[in-house]
Amino acid sequence: MEKFIVRKIVDELGKVLIKRTETIAVAESVTAGDLQVALSHADKALDFFQGGITAYNLGQKAKHLAVDPIHAISCNSVSQKIADKMAKGAALLFCCDWAIGITGYASPVPEQGIEILFACFSIVYKNEIQVSETIQSENDQPNDVRQFYTGYILNEALKLISAA
Repeated sequence: MEKFIVRKIVDELGKVLIKRTETIAVAESVTAGDLQVALSHADKALDFFQGGITAYNLGQKAKHLAVDPIHAISCNSVSQKIADKMAKGAALLFCCDWAIGITGYASPVPEQGIEILFACFSIVYKNEIQVSETIQSENDQPNDVRQFYTGYILNEALKLISAA
């Protein structure tokens, strides 16, 4: 997704959140901070964006986001359950109304049989899961994959929050 389109999405998302006097935060892994960067560039980001955490490994996901390490070991920290826990952890960590959690793969991991690139994401509101999905990327370049995930999830968040 083009940066201009993502910017329009986050600006609109910000307007909706400000009107609702609500806030958002993120916990991300596969997007490597791209969600945080996009949200921080929105108009009046200080009025709705609480911040985020990029937790790449199991240790950090368990320590900061209360991800179950036994489950995380079983799935290389990539599952819907992990994304759900990351979103709930971000909501708690940043004291916000809405939160997004995402984990997945931006490049193949042949030694683990990961050829199809996918991400699991979750969006919570008041610590209740609103969306919990897995998406696939048709891109094969890591930067393009992360941009796709970022744009897709921000667009889903905008639709969800606008309809709430």
